[in-house]
Amino acid sequence: MTIRILIADDQAMVRAGFAMILAAEDDIEVVGEATDGVHALELAERHRPDVVLMDIRMPRMDGLEALRRLTRPGTVNPPKVVVVTTFDDDEYVQRALSEGASGFLIKDSGPALLVEAIRAAYSGEALVSPAITVRLLRQFHGSAPAPRKPDTALSEREKDLVRLVARGLTNAEIATELSISVGTVKTHLGNVQIKLPARNRVEIAAWAWESGLVGGRR
Repeated sequence: MTIRILIADDQAMVRAGFAMILAAEDDIEVVGEATDGVHALELAERHRPDVVLMDIRMPRMDGLEALRRLTRPGTVNPPKVVVVTTFDDDEYVQRALSEGASGFLIKDSGPALLVEAIRAAYSGEALVSPAITVRLLRQFHGSAPAPRKPDTALSEREKDLVRLVARGLTNAEIATELSISVGTVKTHLGNVQIKLPARNRVEIAAWAWESGLVGGRR
């Protein structure tokens, strides 16, 4: 299967950079490039992309409004939307996710995470930049009650992996840290998601903080 991508960003250099990164992937095809939110809606209607990479601050219509319109209830086969921006304001993150975004990345997150976020969105998961995830979870940690005892039997290797996910490491970074392959990391993550259960790595990280597995509480 080829994942059809629409890039929406008012900066030509950003669009070109993303297109170059994605052109190297055999399972991803860029079907359109929009210069603002209005243009994004037009091209989404015309090309029916699977995933839209959406900037926030754009002329005529910002990315959050375009996101809201693309994912509003009743829309037939709406695309998944991954917000990619230079602004990692917590309000933007919360608004984007509440409006139905399937991911939130900072533009300097790197090619590997961009591709991972696209594939995660396409498969129905949500990926948020590790740095943002860690910051939001630390805020949660600061206001959370005393940790509850984990009610799921994870192996020691799985606990090691979960700690690294909660620290914001990518699959490739976790593989290096644990001296295992990226494929093995994915297998462990799949097992952890089933055991918790969790829909994605954000929920795995949240569980790690809530259970006291990270944060110096256990």
